[in-house]
Amino acid sequence: MELLLADKAKKSSLVVWLKWLSILATIVAIASPVFTQEYTNSKRDGRDIVLIIDSSESMKQARFDAKDMKKNKFTVVQEVASDFVASRENDRIGLVTFADIAFVASPLTFETKFLQQIIGMQRMGVAGKRTAINDSLVQTYNMLSHSKAKSKIAILLTDGIDNMSKVPLEEVKSLVEKSPVTLYTIGIGTSRDYDGKYLQELAKAGDGEAFGASDAQTLSDIYQEIDELEASKIEAKVYVNVTYLYIYPLFVGLLSLLLFIYFRNMRG
Repeated sequence: MELLLADKAKKSSLVVWLKWLSILATIVAIASPVFTQEYTNSKRDGRDIVLIIDSSESMKQARFDAKDMKKNKFTVVQEVASDFVASRENDRIGLVTFADIAFVASPLTFETKFLQQIIGMQRMGVAGKRTAINDSLVQTYNMLSHSKAKSKIAILLTDGIDNMSKVPLEEVKSLVEKSPVTLYTIGIGTSRDYDGKYLQELAKAGDGEAFGASDAQTLSDIYQEIDELEASKIEAKVYVNVTYLYIYPLFVGLLSLLLFIYFRNMRG
């Protein structure tokens, strides 16, 4: 008799628990709990940039960096160009170097560390001793002609006067004017080292700007200015994903209700 009463008491307690579980689960389901997840979709407007660097014999000149007078122009340019590459996270960058001849040292790439290594591996004298600026522009514009980027940029750096190019200035200017590439020119050293008027003509034809740098700090500032002028655009849209969780407490509530009805009927 005691066992029968104990069994009935257990069933009665279970029925009560099922009843209240059903009620509470239904209330939670009606409250409609949700789980939200926020994420950002960024559209990056990267650019294709080609650095054109003079590696002629005149770049051996030292006393260009006030912090280290032993450094020559070429070493300083390598360091500044490498820093510029490191700051361009969303762009493809290529490298053209020139002296007697101009050649593509690196095709356009997103691999900034790889390109920094290529810049560091460049040596003066490998391409000769003289200066072929026009030919380097032809190489650059040929590379960028295959680019599908909306924005294309070329940055020419030299400390000399063109005395080796096979392509005449007028042809190069015509090429630059007809191309959608923006051209920046940088002359380094004293005003007597390079032809400022010539560099200004090229920059004007390429809808860019001409700069002059007499020391390492000024050169670094110029690359920084170009970096800011040609900053990549990043458009970010925020999306919120909402997951409704009411189905889970509703399921528990219905299951509890069915079990409540079942056990109550068993009690008779």
